[in-house]
Amino acid sequence: MDHSERLHGHVTTGVGTRRSDAVAAELVRMIETGGLQEGERLPAERDLMQRYGVSRAAVREAIVSLANRGLVETRLGHRPIVRKPDYEIAVDKVGNLVGHLVIDRKGVWNLFETRIFMETALARWAAKHARRDDLEELRAALDTNREAIGNPVLFDETDAAFHAVLYRIPGNPIYPAIHKAYVDWLTQHWRSMKRGAGIDQMNCAGHEAVLEAIEARDPDNAEEAMRRHLVAAWEFVRSTFPSDS
Repeated sequence: MDHSERLHGHVTTGVGTRRSDAVAAELVRMIETGGLQEGERLPAERDLMQRYGVSRAAVREAIVSLANRGLVETRLGHRPIVRKPDYEIAVDKVGNLVGHLVIDRKGVWNLFETRIFMETALARWAAKHARRDDLEELRAALDTNREAIGNPVLFDETDAAFHAVLYRIPGNPIYPAIHKAYVDWLTQHWRSMKRGAGIDQMNCAGHEAVLEAIEARDPDNAEEAMRRHLVAAWEFVRSTFPSDS
């Protein structure tokens, strides 16, 4: 079935509805119902103009709307490609908003507090439900993190990788997407911290305490160990701001 068979005729707009919005809504419907498949290119602009009876400007506005929602991937000189909606894309779009909210210490603290809330709960859940292979993955991630002490870039990567395991353990795809967002939002602060091997050792010890409590199947201790670890980490993040902020 080609595009000409799948695309509908002129779009109808209600009071106050722009033609570009109506075109975008129709394209979204087709993506959601499979009329346009993931990896497939959108029809040419001229085809969309003819099929929906709209201007080129309306078509382009509709495509920008889809791109902003993560439903198509655009590249100069190429027709947009349909992307399958997923949790990571959705969280990325939220990240565009959050990025404007973390420019000062209060904003970053609000974000960091949600991370503490999330990860203490994940540590508690892992202590109750982690399987043997989950524990082995956590242990391997901790060993890799320990080996990176003294190498700031590698330590940050392996630090994030250790925490990432906790987000994967429950098996909910939303959690890893949230973790990726935290890393994206906070990386600039980690990179701007003044640090040495001693700070890496402290953070690694925090990971060790969390893992030991999880392996002991002690949810209260796991939650508290994670809280101590992240509260201590916040003190270093806070140091990246001027003292009078």
